[in-house]
Amino acid sequence: MNRNNILIDHTLIINELEKSIKFHNWDVILSFLPKGSYLVGGYIRDIILKRGTEKVDIDIVVPFNSIEIGKKISKNFKSKFIILDEKREVVRIILNHISIDIANQTSSKIEEDLMSRDFSINSIAFLFDKRLLFDPLNGLKDLELSKIKTFSEKNLRDDPLRILRCFRFVSELNFRIDLKLVDFIEKNKRKLYLVAKERINYEIHKIVNGTNALEAVILVKKFNIFGSDSFYENSFFLDLQKINYSELNENEKEKFLPLFFIAQIFDEESLEKFKFSRAEIAKTKLLRKWHFLLEKKNIAQLTESDRFALHKELEIFLPSFILYLPQNLRLDWLRRWRDKEDKLFHPSNLLNGEVIKKNLKINDGPILGDLLKYLSKELAYNRLNNFDEAIYKAKQWIEQNAPKCD
Repeated sequence: MNRNNILIDHTLIINELEKSIKFHNWDVILSFLPKGSYLVGGYIRDIILKRGTEKVDIDIVVPFNSIEIGKKISKNFKSKFIILDEKREVVRIILNHISIDIANQTSSKIEEDLMSRDFSINSIAFLFDKRLLFDPLNGLKDLELSKIKTFSEKNLRDDPLRILRCFRFVSELNFRIDLKLVDFIEKNKRKLYLVAKERINYEIHKIVNGTNALEAVILVKKFNIFGSDSFYENSFFLDLQKINYSELNENEKEKFLPLFFIAQIFDEESLEKFKFSRAEIAKTKLLRKWHFLLEKKNIAQLTESDRFALHKELEIFLPSFILYLPQNLRLDWLRRWRDKEDKLFHPSNLLNGEVIKKNLKINDGPILGDLLKYLSKELAYNRLNNFDEAIYKAKQWIEQNAPKCD
């Protein structure tokens, strides 16, 4: 983060905040807030960092009656209303493209309230009625220093998910973790298992999709965040610092590196445990399958069928796998994968099942599936050129492979 590219002057910050509030059209709710209400958290942080985000998340603290205030706002603007935590009286209003969380102040003094928040960079408050920026924990200075700090170890114990949020801010903001906070993380990391799996899943996705995801994932591994040393026994964690990521273009990095990084943190069992999607689990299984196979067998030793199966199974997300290959192969594989006409890297067929059934009088079943796979492989290795050749080879294959009846 460029320290010269952030707002430091309080007046400038307040002006930008008020300009942003009007721009996003949520100034209309301010009249519903009681005296003593304030804005806090990531919205202020991102304004100070001059960091534009697609999603607008707003955190407001009110002195009392957050649920009633939320209901009133929701009713007036016909917006969605959700009670996030009834006991702590935290509510959410969805107003067009904006998510507004409203919570009661938990202490008699604002300073005490801010001290219980996760990190100093999220503990800067804007007092609406006084038009005042309030920063008792020097969060502004930590933003200037690109540093993640917490006021107290208790803040991590109160919500252990904050441990993962440290790495999210490394990934999203390219910040460094304060040494004292590192010590707190080491002492409390096992408490992550008390956190709902869905919340962990959400933070992991934020980490692997950040602009500085590489550094964050390296730290997650270094701190062994998810448990004992045996947790990673079944993983195939590579030396991520030795990989040349510049071979991927920006679009490929954005699309395929998150899956690659997820596979460096979790094995399939852990992915299931932390509620990852079926697609992510299936892709990770395939990455692992081919990684382990190529640990035992050189790529040059793969049979035609093996190589075809590799490209058939990994085609859609092959750049996630290319980083496991020897360095001398990566650029050539990427070049071929980028060529949509390359029939080995993008297996296709000259005939579909309906055409084969009509022309060769065979029915649905395993034989038809095997025949389609055979024809696709022949096309991939340039042994088919047109429809007639495909029909001819299909007839030959059926004569050799279809079950014979007496």
